Amino acid sequence: MADEAASGGGRERGRPRSQRARRAILAATRELLEEGGLTSVTVEGIAQRAGVGKPTIYRYWGNRYEVAMTALMEAAGEPEARVRARTPLGALKRQLRQVAELFGSPLGRGVASILASADANTEVAKAFRNHFIRARRDEGRRHLVAAVAAGDLRDDVDLELALDLIYGSLFYRLLMGHDALRPSDADAVLDLVVDGLRRAT
Repeated sequence: MADEAASGGGRERGRPRSQRARRAILAATRELLEEGGLTSVTVEGIAQRAGVGKPTIYRYWGNRYEVAMTALMEAAGEPEARVRARTPLGALKRQLRQVAELFGSPLGRGVASILASADANTEVAKAFRNHFIRARRDEGRRHLVAAVAAGDLRDDVDLELALDLIYGSLFYRLLMGHDALRPSDADAVLDLVVDGLRRAT
């Protein structure tokens, strides 16, 4: 197939075709997730819908779960790739709202239902931790560090504990499913945590 031969035709010609193949793979994966959830995502199905060979998929990802988590991350927007907010805390609030909006969508609810019943050591759970939660948490840490530097938060803040409180509450609701995860809930969580982290006035 042409996309699989791209690497042999020169760097300038191969790179655009590789990017087109990657975009086609992720678009196909998102469609499959929206249609049938994570159980409908197979390497064979992605390859057929994207019009690529399976080796092309394995060039970028190790298994179907990694492809699905990349598709999920790109649906949410890559960290650091969005227009910057005016303040670090504003940027963090926007990120949390985007997480809540994503998991309120059919794509997000399908992934959440699989995660809720998955063992912590399965490939899907590992992929979710490594390819989604860690990226969001790392971005959140940068926002908190910037907020401390700007004087918006105390300089003795335990950042790791603050991150646990912020993200743990959202993902608890997501995985337990006892109530919907709404953007307004993300706002409320951050406001509660930040109230305890601000400098005394």
